[in-house]
Amino acid sequence: MIVLLQENRSFDHYFGHLADYWQAHGFPQATNGTIFDGEPTNASNVDPNGDSIGAFNLQTACTENPSPSWNESHSDRNRFNPTDSNLAPMDGFVHTAAKDASGYGFYDVLGHRAVGYFVGDNQLDYYYFMASTFATSDRWFAPAMTRTQPNRMYLYGATSAGHVNALSTTGSPPLTNQTIFELMQGNGISWKIYVHPDASGCTTASCLFSHSYLNQFTYGKYVLNNLPNQFASTAQLLTDIQNGTLPQVSFIEPAGYVGLDEHSPTADILNGDSVQAGAAYVESLVNALMTSPSWKDSVFILSHDEPGGFYDHVPPQPAVPPDSIQYPTDILSTDICANNTSPVCGFFVTGFRVPLIVISPFTKPNYVSHTVMDYTAMLKLIETRFKLPSLTARDAAQPDMTEFFDFVNVPWAAPPTPPTQLKNMPCVLEALNAVTISPNPAPAGGQATVTLSLSKNAIQNVTVALSSIASGVVPPSAQIANGTSSTILNINVPSGITSLTITGSIGGIPVSGTVPVQ
Repeated sequence: MIVLLQENRSFDHYFGHLADYWQAHGFPQATNGTIFDGEPTNASNVDPNGDSIGAFNLQTACTENPSPSWNESHSDRNRFNPTDSNLAPMDGFVHTAAKDASGYGFYDVLGHRAVGYFVGDNQLDYYYFMASTFATSDRWFAPAMTRTQPNRMYLYGATSAGHVNALSTTGSPPLTNQTIFELMQGNGISWKIYVHPDASGCTTASCLFSHSYLNQFTYGKYVLNNLPNQFASTAQLLTDIQNGTLPQVSFIEPAGYVGLDEHSPTADILNGDSVQAGAAYVESLVNALMTSPSWKDSVFILSHDEPGGFYDHVPPQPAVPPDSIQYPTDILSTDICANNTSPVCGFFVTGFRVPLIVISPFTKPNYVSHTVMDYTAMLKLIETRFKLPSLTARDAAQPDMTEFFDFVNVPWAAPPTPPTQLKNMPCVLEALNAVTISPNPAPAGGQATVTLSLSKNAIQNVTVALSSIASGVVPPSAQIANGTSSTILNINVPSGITSLTITGSIGGIPVSGTVPVQ
């Protein structure tokens, strides 16, 4: 059993358009009555200008990072009343992404990137094929409505022990809770944590441990000091796959420090981390497994640790608190939910939906699960397979994931041949903050100027795709030069219209300006 969680992508953001892919490529789900809760055609959020921004297809392989942290996630779920456990309009993603951008000095101060999505063809080719061919779920959730570190505590320990922040944020010590690794070690189940080396190339146990989320637990130091061979490099993973020497359970740490974890860039730089590069890295691991002697009795479970602040339309679901710590112990008095015992303010709910692909010779073909579970269900699968006790009440409450498998017929004894993951999408982090038409009102039959503005200077030459409801008003595109923050176009205003809307898009992220015409 091999588990890898990549970083910070929501279900709608990645897989919300799987049904379109099924239709285009003749997958049986398109015609056999498969139910799928993908992104609605009317999915939208309102931006700081009061404009409704519909979901759109991103044309850039990277975007500025939205925050998935505690406050932001609760505002994403319910912008105007984030502590209301009964109402989840999922209306705050654009608002919080805009606030993040303003606070960090990003380009996308309108927050539109939060409702962007990817598709299969020419974007996430490999993931869409694998999710369609093997199995996925439209009810697979992160365990907690917050950022990476607490969710990865759940991945290893089925609890965050009251934390909703990184331990470093609050100066907290590592968790003393039992982890799945300690449980396996005590019951004779072989395991390893595989870690991609950082840029230094160091593969000592100490170097690899520094990049492992097991360092959030005291057991991590115990393993480093007493069982150092439990940490191995991803090169060793490939060797173990080919030699048929994998342990019974393997976890692979995300490799963000070398740009391969699909996390959004946290700074405006050229050639930022690309989702396609991350997907191609996963492809290299999974393809190695499928063509190896290890394939015959393996399962590779791929997911993401939390949604990264990207839109999803399905609210978090009721959940069982893992232990007696039912509410966060590390939030500030000024944080959302401080001194509030509403269920949404505690560990009584999951996080948001995240992508899932279950890859195995035993995986049911073309399968979509609708069973609500968070990804501590992977721990439940391990516990079920090896007859181990649960770590906490949270993993105990999960389904054991056996619904994904057909152990009798072995549907994929001969694995499929997936498409190659492309890496041709550009990385464009710039986004417009305004499209201004002047004069306002615009003169019917006269001339006007259109100013396309960034919130700061561009870091490269930027192409702005242009469109207008009135045809022929604007050229197909315009350029904002490197080191500048705007460009101006002269246009002829048509007669016979009462208003004029012009939309400019960078990397697919749209911003519009509208004026009356007189």
